[in-house]
Amino acid sequence: MQPAEILLNRERLLTMNFDLTEEQTAFADSVRRFAKANLADGALARAHSPHYPWETARKLAEQGLLGILFSEADGGMGGTLMDAVIAIQEVALVCPKSADIVQAGNFGPIRTFAEYATPEQKTRFLPDLLSGRKLISLGMTEPEAGSAVTELSTTARIEGDACIVDGTKIFSTHSAEAELFLVYVRFGPSVGGIGSVLIEKNAPGFTQGKPSMFMNGEQWSQLYFENCRIPTANILLGAGGFKKQISGFNVERLGNSSRSLAVGRHAYTIAREHVLTRRQFGRPLCEFQGLQWKFAEMAVKLDAAQFLLYRAAVSADKGLPSPYDTAVAKLACNTAGFEVANEAMQVMGGHGFTQDALVEYCVRRTRGWMIAGGSIEILKNRIAESVFDRRFDQRKG
Repeated sequence: MQPAEILLNRERLLTMNFDLTEEQTAFADSVRRFAKANLADGALARAHSPHYPWETARKLAEQGLLGILFSEADGGMGGTLMDAVIAIQEVALVCPKSADIVQAGNFGPIRTFAEYATPEQKTRFLPDLLSGRKLISLGMTEPEAGSAVTELSTTARIEGDACIVDGTKIFSTHSAEAELFLVYVRFGPSVGGIGSVLIEKNAPGFTQGKPSMFMNGEQWSQLYFENCRIPTANILLGAGGFKKQISGFNVERLGNSSRSLAVGRHAYTIAREHVLTRRQFGRPLCEFQGLQWKFAEMAVKLDAAQFLLYRAAVSADKGLPSPYDTAVAKLACNTAGFEVANEAMQVMGGHGFTQDALVEYCVRRTRGWMIAGGSIEILKNRIAESVFDRRFDQRKG
């Protein structure tokens, strides 16, 4: 973004109306009622389980909350990015773990797939993915290629009607239970040689390592491709596809941002109820000024991040998915989500630190999003490039 564009962005922010439309308000209300009726019970147990909640996924699919962004022709709802953001937030305020399912059914690899897959690929895979029967996982990060994803070394070569993949991937969300993997591969040298393929779990030459655990309690497995043979019909984007894939990443980050902010707000809500009812020294905790200031600061962080998230979502729905808007929104939501959840745990004392409440889970969950989908440090680099109108090459010594 050029400096002039940043000024224009400021003017646009001043004229934007972030009030939800009548339709969006009705949609938010319907999701909220559904979540309270179907997801409130068992929220704590889901959070502490390392496994994907398949039964909940099917309920969300029946409610139309998977594929919100996709066209009706593809089996989706034909909704907007703002609709998906609303759904994630309303679900997360009732059951944080269930919001991960809404995310997985609208953002990340499934959205890249829906954007670029052939009609034949969609026919094969989308029905199961959008019904909550199967999961797709992203194979991007490698042991030597994290933030510098263009340095990936997993290769793909075409031999007749087959594509042979060799390499490994780590830290793939849902990899322990996914049936389909969207894998970034190198067909040739440099950025222009990068593309992606679809690899099914039973593909010959594909194996998974022993499940490992993230700090938030989710499992992941290292993916190994050794002479892994898939049909060329499973190539999603061939050489030169990297820029298409990464251009959509600005929008994908809003799913991460939505969950981070909503989970932080979930912790805030629990802590607020705690200080309203918990008594110490003969009066409710909310009457102590030190705690009042904490909640005032938390409220400001949540509201500020919410506006930045809505700005990015509204811009993207208008066909203007700005890298600057999304970087700012993710940085604000990641930071606010974690800091608010952490403060919520602090004000609840021992009650917040136990696994009998969801607050400690919210702290662990929001902490991970400061790394996943673009670390907050990388986001700051991107924002600085917009501020100074120049590219800063991080590879230089």
